[in-house]
Amino acid sequence: MALDFAATYKVLVLGDSNVGKTCIVHRYCDERYYDSYISTIGIDFKQKLINLDGVPIKLQIWDTAGQERFRTLTTAYYRGAQGIILMYDVTNLESFNNLSYWLRNIQENAAPDVIKVLAGNKCECNEPQRVVEKEKGEKIAENFDMPFFEVSCKMNVNIEDTFLTLARKIREQREQRGYNVDDNDHGVALANGYSRNSQGSTSGCPC
Repeated sequence: MALDFAATYKVLVLGDSNVGKTCIVHRYCDERYYDSYISTIGIDFKQKLINLDGVPIKLQIWDTAGQERFRTLTTAYYRGAQGIILMYDVTNLESFNNLSYWLRNIQENAAPDVIKVLAGNKCECNEPQRVVEKEKGEKIAENFDMPFFEVSCKMNVNIEDTFLTLARKIREQREQRGYNVDDNDHGVALANGYSRNSQGSTSGCPC
């Protein structure tokens, strides 16, 4: 069986504004939770080196802006993405209803076989605050052949499982194609023409 060694997987985090995209990236990469929030301007990314079942893998995680005015910019970064975490907020019905928009956007802009994982954030909320039942998330995930997790950035629930599941599925797909190390791994950021802008950095997350 072919295994990746020190490969880089490009992962996008998509979804409406305020669902917790920046928060899940910070929670996973920095092991920190912010209870204040500033919207991501355009796009930002972090990198995390993980041990995936004994194999070192670098995740390059792109935190995209959910506001409508930035969505045209966001689509440019689908190129080369091997995985997508698609998020909604279980306390915000509109963010769940808008999954159809994001799934259509993925179909139009991402590779046909891009790996997707669905994540419903804020599962720690009190029952009166919840407006999207877990079964609804499970249903849409089943319909689009995606793993599904309800997560809590605040309480650190299922965050690592979400990213590791995505990484494993990316690795499985690459093994099926006979890849060992991706020749383009180390040029992902340069290939996208990305230069880090201080205005694009994020300092918080929706709580």
